[in-house]
Amino acid sequence: MPRLNVVVASTRPGRIGHVIGDWFAGVAAAHGGFDVRVVDLVELDLPFHDEPGQPVDGGPYAHEHTRRWSETTDAADAFVFVMPEYNRGYSAPLKNALDYLYREWHHKPAGFVSYGMSSAGMRAVEQLKPVLGALRMVPLAESVNIHLRQVVAADGTFVPNPAMADAAQGMLDELRLMAELMTAARVAA
Repeated sequence: MPRLNVVVASTRPGRIGHVIGDWFAGVAAAHGGFDVRVVDLVELDLPFHDEPGQPVDGGPYAHEHTRRWSETTDAADAFVFVMPEYNRGYSAPLKNALDYLYREWHHKPAGFVSYGMSSAGMRAVEQLKPVLGALRMVPLAESVNIHLRQVVAADGTFVPNPAMADAAQGMLDELRLMAELMTAARVAA
């Protein structure tokens, strides 16, 4: 079964990203097409990029945190980035995590669960896609876009709606297909 890393990209105190990430991981597990792992950038706790070597050289990595991140990323066959939109862009911790590595990302599909107030994070996703292309990843067109004003109750509780679950199912179906195709391509290479 392909491994799916669900990457929670917000690290700010008071964030809702981990709640959304847990919801999506539950949907992905119920889908049944993946071995689902949640990778929370808060728990990963990567410092600002501190490797002396170039990621394109593929190591050896000087720091244990980079080696752990490399192993976690290399083991995945697909990714879903659970990502906020901040000031019409994606988060700095996500860019930092991506920039630590290079070959570990190659030929793997990526889906998006984005969230925000006005655009549901879609502007951030569009900014991220060229970065993923440079890492030789395959960004999916299917995504889950969450307008926070519509799914966060007055008490701060996250209340997913049926449209989000439907979008997640469609994205997971496409992600599974692409993960299988890309895994075969990586094995053949």
